[in-house]
Order: sequence, then structure tokens, then C-alpha cells
Amino acid sequence: MNPLAKGIRDYLALRRGLGFKLVRHEAGLKEFASFLARKRSSHITVALALERATQHAQQQPAEWTARLCVVRGFARYWSATDPLTEVPPLGLLPYRPARAQPYFYSDHEIRKLLRAAKTRPSIDPLRPCTYHCLFGLLAVTGLRLGEALGLRLGDMDWSEGILTIRGAKFGKSRLVPLHTSTCKVLADYAKRRDERFGARAEGYFLVNLNGNRLDKGEVHRAFYLLSRQIGLRAVDASRGPRLHDFRHRFAVETLLRWYRNGEDPKRRLPILSTYLGHAHVTDTYWYLTGTPELLGAANKRLEKRWEALNAGSR
Repeated sequence: MNPLAKGIRDYLALRRGLGFKLVRHEAGLKEFASFLARKRSSHITVALALERATQHAQQQPAEWTARLCVVRGFARYWSATDPLTEVPPLGLLPYRPARAQPYFYSDHEIRKLLRAAKTRPSIDPLRPCTYHCLFGLLAVTGLRLGEALGLRLGDMDWSEGILTIRGAKFGKSRLVPLHTSTCKVLADYAKRRDERFGARAEGYFLVNLNGNRLDKGEVHRAFYLLSRQIGLRAVDASRGPRLHDFRHRFAVETLLRWYRNGEDPKRRLPILSTYLGHAHVTDTYWYLTGTPELLGAANKRLEKRWEALNAGSR
């Protein structure tokens, strides 16, 4: 194994030890190492990194930027070992990936969606209950879709009302407490599911018509259909509210509740960050600029602090 290949292996092992999965990074770095070998170069240079990133002219600029970012991360690490390594600077490519603008669901819209899910005709009598349960769970817990679909029967502690989320985005497990009303809905679904498929400790909690794990693509298609049915999306719209926006709403609602109760959200942000399964508190800060209502609450808190400071200085 040449030094560069060993460096890539060690870099991936180090990052994975911190909880990152890096599936795309591994493939991208191996391709880049092969590219350097074809170029007969044993050192990373900005020119070669840029050439590799933009090699396929038919690809979107977003793909070029993503490929270059993968190399940049490794180059920063590898430069400590190889002083001839050049780290591609930020902004080398013009494309700036933008986060999708979140949609803030109203309580009325969520109720309409859940009602539509529960009453939608289906050849599978369990299917309406499954989607009603899934969409409701996403709305009240802020779970990622993959986390909800990955829940197994043994992940629910009925006596304590706690879900265990295993193998989440960054490989960390966490506990998610549930309201008694949520537990009641989940228990009702579990009873219906067990009556049909039997209780299997290792089985998935939310299942398809065969008793297996729900497919993500199938879930998204069902959500889009129901969204159009209740008017959340236009019939011919390719974009609109997403399932992930339930997670955004949960975070914003939590922050708003803290503001309204006179608590300091920034002090409590690590709690929300842990609950959501974020790797860093900085990942949660994005929600602080989420909605006009949240910004208004933040401004009111700031005004009160200024008033208190001014009163104290008189």
C-alpha cells in the first residue's frame, strides 16, 4: 500500500471514529488516488484537485463542488504528513450549495395530513394506520425519517415512554421521551400490527403490507400524494413541503416555547441538539433563524435585556 492510500485509510478511520459514516468520501478519495496515479503524481496539488473535480463537463456545478470538498478535507489532514500537499482554497468553484428553505407547518395542516393518511382507502387495512402513525411521530418528535423507519419493536420502552434511536446519522444512539398521548397512538398501532403479523422482538415497528421495513421512496410518494390531496402541494408541483420540515418545525416550536417561558434558548440549545441527534451544537444554531415568529421572539428578548441594562445604568 502506497503512502497516499494508507493516508486515506487512516483519515477515514479517524473520521469514522468521530461518528461520521463517509460512504461517499471513501469512494471519492479512492477515485482521486487513482486519478493521481494516472497523472503520475504522488502529491495533491490545487490544479490536479480542480481538474479531477471538473472532469465531467456534463455534471452539475454542485457535483464539482462536492467532489472538491471531499479532496479538500483530506488534503488538510494529509498536509501535516506531506508538506508538498496543496490544500484547495474555499470558493475555488463558484457554486455555493444552499439549504432548502424549510416549510413551517401549521397545526391545522398537520391535522389535515394525519386525517387524510388515516382515511385514505387502501387494499392493506394496516397501511392507513401506518402512515398516520409515521407522520404523527415525525411531527411530535422531530425524528429523521430514516430513524423512524429504522425503529424496531424492542426500541420502545412502554413503561417509561421512551424511544431508543440506534445507529442514527452520526452512529450515536440516543433516548427520546414521548408524551403519553403519543405512546397511546403507538400502542394502538402496535396492537393492530401484532394482530396481523405477530409480535417479533427483532421486527420493525412500522411495517409495509408484508410486515417488513417501510421503503423510503414509497413513504415519500405517499406523502406527496396526500400533500396534493389536501392542498399542501399543487397537483403539478415538483417542489413543496417535505417530510424533513417536520423536524424543522419541532425545533422551532421548542425554541419558541423557551422564549415564551422566559428561558434563554442559547443556554438550553445543547439539550435540543442532543435530542435531535446533532453531532455539534452549531448544527442546531441554524434553527435560530428559522421563522419570522422565532426572530420576533428573539428580538423581544433582546429588547428586554437592553431595557434592563439601561435601567441599571441610570
